[in-house]
Amino acid sequence: MIQGSMVALVTPMAPDSSLDWASLRQLVDWHLEQGTDGIVSVGTTGESATLDIEEHLAVIDAVVEQVAGRVPVIAGTGANSVAEAMALTEGARQAGADACLLVTPYYNKPTQEGLYQFHKYIAEQVPIPQLLYNVPGRTGVDMLPETVLRLAEVSNIVGIKEATGDMVRAKTLIEQAPEEFAVIAGDDATAVELMLLGGKGDISVTANVVPSKMARLCRLAIEGSAEAARTLNDELMPLHKAMFLESNPIPVKWALAQMGLISGGIRLPMTPLAEQFHAQVETALREAGLL
Repeated sequence: MIQGSMVALVTPMAPDSSLDWASLRQLVDWHLEQGTDGIVSVGTTGESATLDIEEHLAVIDAVVEQVAGRVPVIAGTGANSVAEAMALTEGARQAGADACLLVTPYYNKPTQEGLYQFHKYIAEQVPIPQLLYNVPGRTGVDMLPETVLRLAEVSNIVGIKEATGDMVRAKTLIEQAPEEFAVIAGDDATAVELMLLGGKGDISVTANVVPSKMARLCRLAIEGSAEAARTLNDELMPLHKAMFLESNPIPVKWALAQMGLISGGIRLPMTPLAEQFHAQVETALREAGLL
């Protein structure tokens, strides 16, 4: 179920930063037409940190309804409060999401034992498949491989989005975790290499703008077509880099607005893409044939 190109979907907003439901539904349909293998709703790219709980759950509801079972929907439900993470995860389960993605509890700076107990507790309380999400550059906490491997023994913790870009770590997890535990890339620039090692897919920012190419890239890498996958990845590298010229999702929302797929709304403390980066993102879009 959890494999291939899974877009880390943006949450479209109007210029006043209110949620743009029509654009959200249109984006979902576009991704399904373009061959995206799964939708990750309200993760980092979906500005989960700026939505209140009611909005967060409403976005998950809308995505699940629009997808209508055509591909898996993975709902971002992590938080630094166990009560909030449980409420979001249970809400996603009730909405009909296929799985949940729980980021390591940020700001708290928990120990490895704390991370283990946190994720184990939520998994045991809410009966839905759950993916761990390790992105220490954003959270300030790093879930080490030995902790991941402990959690991989929990029946409904089914994988991890590993966003460090560390291939040594990825190889360790792929080789030592149970066979059914999915190691998923969370860093577009290195996703090909992780999949060639045996990873199951990529939760992708770049897929927001080139869904069909990212779907093809993931298929090639997963089937082991290394040369073709690396060639396509080299072609996409300017886009991978452009999407992180400022903090995600600032560049990707600006890019989608230039493509006419959403308006430019974004919530504070995120701000629109700085003018000094416009030319670089626009060039990457033009070279990819998107403008």
